[in-house]
Amino acid sequence: MKKILVANRGEIALRVMKTARKMGIKVVAIYSEADRNAPHVRFADEAICIGPAPSKDSYLLGDKIIAVAQSLQVDGIHPGYGFLSENAGFAKAVTEAGITFIGPGPSAIEVMGSKLAAKEAVKAYGIPMVPGVDEAIEDIPKAKAVAAEIGYPILIKASAGGGGKGMRIVEQESEFEDQMQRAISEAVSAFGDGSVFIEKYIGSPRHIEIQVLADQHGNTFHLFERECSIQRRHQKVVEEAPSAVLTPEVRNAMGEAAVKVAQACDYVGAGTVEFLIDEDLNFYFLEMNTRLQVEHPVTELITGLDLVEQQIRVARGEVLSFQQEDLAMNGHAVELRIYAEDPMDNFLPSIGTLTRYRSPEGEGIRLDSGYEEGMEIPIHYDPMIAKLVTYAEDRPAAIQKMKEVIDAFELEGIASTLPFGRFVVEHEAFTSGKFDTHFVKHYFQAENIKESQKEEASVAAALAAQLLAEHQRQLQVPTIPSSDWRQKR
Repeated sequence: MKKILVANRGEIALRVMKTARKMGIKVVAIYSEADRNAPHVRFADEAICIGPAPSKDSYLLGDKIIAVAQSLQVDGIHPGYGFLSENAGFAKAVTEAGITFIGPGPSAIEVMGSKLAAKEAVKAYGIPMVPGVDEAIEDIPKAKAVAAEIGYPILIKASAGGGGKGMRIVEQESEFEDQMQRAISEAVSAFGDGSVFIEKYIGSPRHIEIQVLADQHGNTFHLFERECSIQRRHQKVVEEAPSAVLTPEVRNAMGEAAVKVAQACDYVGAGTVEFLIDEDLNFYFLEMNTRLQVEHPVTELITGLDLVEQQIRVARGEVLSFQQEDLAMNGHAVELRIYAEDPMDNFLPSIGTLTRYRSPEGEGIRLDSGYEEGMEIPIHYDPMIAKLVTYAEDRPAAIQKMKEVIDAFELEGIASTLPFGRFVVEHEAFTSGKFDTHFVKHYFQAENIKESQKEEASVAAALAAQLLAEHQRQLQVPTIPSSDWRQKR
């Protein structure tokens, strides 16, 4: 594999390219008209404009991307995450074009892309699942009967869902019909598939996922867990590895279950198996993401493995160079997704120019970014600007480092989730490890950040006044008693 096209943009495109370049592989960038001057475009050996700014006219044009790859004699296509990364049709078309798709096979993507199909695939492996039904339900009286049998509260979920779309919590029977119709409508709008199913709603869950890696020779291993419970609108914002609550026994059981899930669909490459964990550390299979995850850096830091390098090696047909017993966790890593969103205004997108954008550097600090100072944040794509990761010998030290880096981070021109990240890593629920996916709902209010900023401004003003007074005292010219020299003869 001598040349790879990265079918993506922003920080993930640049991150994949850096590893490929390190491996001696040339890289090709595609870009929309909005990304003409983006860092990933300038970094690449070759770059091709794929179309106008909207994703449907550029980054989602699978056939056009494949045609570009063929014209440039590309050996492999890395999809990154988002866009076409979990599109089975695209993976199949890439393969049929004689190009290596750096990811799992189309069948694995298709099976795990449907929550119902995924449940069916892993059923025979004895993997714990949330109580509920594993088939689509459209008949409301039948669905009500199922909900009553499971017991309220229940969760209505879109089979093809993701990111919280097509998902409704129902607390009591009187709400059921309305919420089910809303879930179906949202699922059709978002995914073109109105299939929904019902499962028991776990009241205080943690969202913990297991990284898996499999080669083409039957080897499948897990690379431990990532804690992803700090979310807003079902989207992760802060992640860490390892989790603060898993026992070695639960960790091993979850790892073994994740490997079985991967084997159930003949998985190849890097993937993630997601679980819900209840208050008693019982875990339940949620879904499998058939791609590289946004939060993969925390796993890389605690294991010492470059997951993109492993993806490329697996795609080349190489055997994984380690066994499960060779893998170990060292240290602790925390990741904050820096979004162009305003946490003081319900996390609404904040579009504008990065008038100042400078991150601290040093040991244990990693910034995966697709932007530079002076660039505009376009409205057409996901609002994530960068991933800020800190690494240290243990969890308290990694959290402390994150606080210091956030405080020193210079980002102006737009609102961002940096203040929210500061709020999280300072909060007792997070530092103690006693939190769940409802952290934002239970603890976060915009006023908390505003009050904190007022206090910081007040302290800064008082310090500035004290320093000014001190400087004035030091610079004051001493008064010297006058003397009449004329009297001295």
